[in-house]
Amino acid sequence: MIILELFKKNRVCTHDRVSVEADLSYCPDCGELIKNQWFLTRCNCCGVKLKATIRNGEIVPEDHFCHNCGARKFIIEPLEKINFINIDYAVLVKSVVKASVEDKIQSWVDIKTCNCRQELLPQFL
Repeated sequence: MIILELFKKNRVCTHDRVSVEADLSYCPDCGELIKNQWFLTRCNCCGVKLKATIRNGEIVPEDHFCHNCGARKFIIEPLEKINFINIDYAVLVKSVVKASVEDKIQSWVDIKTCNCRQELLPQFL
């Protein structure tokens, strides 16, 4: 049992149950907001679509060279929506959307309607 607990502690959510069809969705496993982004790789020389894959956290073509012209350089093209033509070539990246939190909160009191003394509100972090 102790060995199994060690493996569970270092586990990171891969967001496998997030729907591929939605642009933004909450992960049912960890509860984080996930953005689905599709990327396509093209040859830098001739512009032919290359099958993309993710290796070591980077988007790269499956083959190390273009079968059309032999070039090794490629470009990564983001896609807004995926279609059935590009589905075989594209790769899906699920990224966590961080919520922006403002540090300061301000409030105003209308002097005409409120007969209270104006004070600064305490800030709770």
